Amino acid sequence: MTSIAHRMAALFRIKANKALDKAEDPREVLDYSYTQQQELLQKVRRGVADVATSRKRIDLQINQLRQSGGKLEGQAQQALAAGREDLAREALSRRTAVASQLTDLQTQQATLQAEEEKLTLASQRLQTKVDTFRISKETIKARYTAAEAQTRITEAVTGIGEEMGDVGMAMQRAEDKTEQLQARAGALDELLASGALEDATLPAGRDDIQAELERVTAGQDVDRELARMKAQLPPSATPSALEGKSAEQGAPDQEGTS
Repeated sequence: MTSIAHRMAALFRIKANKALDKAEDPREVLDYSYTQQQELLQKVRRGVADVATSRKRIDLQINQLRQSGGKLEGQAQQALAAGREDLAREALSRRTAVASQLTDLQTQQATLQAEEEKLTLASQRLQTKVDTFRISKETIKARYTAAEAQTRITEAVTGIGEEMGDVGMAMQRAEDKTEQLQARAGALDELLASGALEDATLPAGRDDIQAELERVTAGQDVDRELARMKAQLPPSATPSALEGKSAEQGAPDQEGTS
C-alpha cells in the first residue's frame, strides 16, 4: 500500500508539473519576480529608514544628556561657591550617572550608524540588481514574444498548429463525407436505372403498369421492324414466289412419269 501511495503521489506531481509547465508564461513569471524584488527593495529601504530614525532619536538623547551633564557641573560649582559641598557632591554624582548613560548611548549610536551604512550599501546594491533585472526582463520578454509570434506564423503556414490542424482535419472530414455521399448517390442511380431498386416517390402500382406498357410497346416496335424488312425484300425472295416456283418445277416431272 505504501508503494502504491508513493507511485500515485509521484504520478500526481508529474501531471501537476506538466500542467503547470504548459500553463506557465515566462513573461508573467519574470514580471512576478520583478515585483518580488521591488517589494524586497522597499523592505530594505524601510529598514534603513527605521535604523536612521532610531539613530536620530539616540542623537537627540545624547545631546540632552550632554546638556544635562554641563548643567550639573555648573550647579556643582555654584554649590561650592556657596559653601554647600553636599549639594556640589550630589550634582557631581548625578553628572557621573549622566556620563555613564551618555557612554551607553554613544555605543548604541555607533552600532546603529554602522548598521545604517550597511543597509544603505545593501539597498544601493539591490537597487542596481533590480534595475539590471528589469532591463534583462524586458529584453527576454521581447525575445519571447517575437519567438512566440514567429512560431505561430510558422505553424499557421505549415498547418501543424493546433488551430490550423483542427481546420485541416475538418476540411479532410468534409471532403471524405462529400466523396462518400457522391459515391452513394451514383450507386443508387445505377440501381434505379437497372430496376434493382424502386423509386419510392412514384405512386403505388405505377411501376407494374409502366413496365407492361414498355413491353407492349417493345413488341409493337419489333412487329413494325419485321414488316419494314419484309417490304424491302425483292419479289422473288418472297415466300409466295418461292412456293410457285417449286410447283412449276414439279409439274413436268409428273407428266413424264405418266
